Amino acid sequence: MKTSAVIVCAGSSTRMGGVNKILLPLGERRVIGVTMQAFQKCEDITEIIIVAREDDIPAIREEAEAAGITKLADCVTGGATRQESVINGIRRISKETELVAVHDGARPLVKPEHIEKVIKDASVFGGATLGVPVKDTIKTVEDGLITDTPPRKLLYITQTPQIFKRSLYFEGVDFALEHGLDFTDDCQLVEAIGGKVAMTVGDYTNIKITTPEDIKIAEILMNM
Repeated sequence: MKTSAVIVCAGSSTRMGGVNKILLPLGERRVIGVTMQAFQKCEDITEIIIVAREDDIPAIREEAEAAGITKLADCVTGGATRQESVINGIRRISKETELVAVHDGARPLVKPEHIEKVIKDASVFGGATLGVPVKDTIKTVEDGLITDTPPRKLLYITQTPQIFKRSLYFEGVDFALEHGLDFTDDCQLVEAIGGKVAMTVGDYTNIKITTPEDIKIAEILMNM
């Protein structure tokens, strides 16, 4: 199915000390270049839309050209929240798009074969997200005291891409806008309207670069 990838990298990078993580070097490329290459390699991905801070767009376009990205269709400016940024991106997708894939620009190690798996599951269920089972025992805490221990077998770490049928995702966006809801996770948009979202199991190397040590971990994982 024709799938548009909306790659979001408009964050403030506060936990990176103000350094824009998507423009940091990673191997022979920059972080955003490695991320785009993963989607470039997927046959079902027909176009890539980048959502970024306005000042970063020239550098991203330059990196795309250097990385051999031919599917980059547009770069747009992000909004005040992640949800607003994604909406800015999906407004630029092709009319022929059947599925929308939303991905964090700071997850450069996503594997093309895992993207294809999420696309396949989303085409069946309407929505799907990449993720992995949690390894640790999780506690819920209130006022410093443990209140519950959810069964570990039910818990997953949610990653991206998160992929949805176009009509379902747009319905979720409309619902959120009508009710003044602002979600940090795209699955929540679909969950809010009762849609089904499959959990597609990926692997633990699909890390999100958030703090300075993460870039060093990413480099080690790439070398492996």
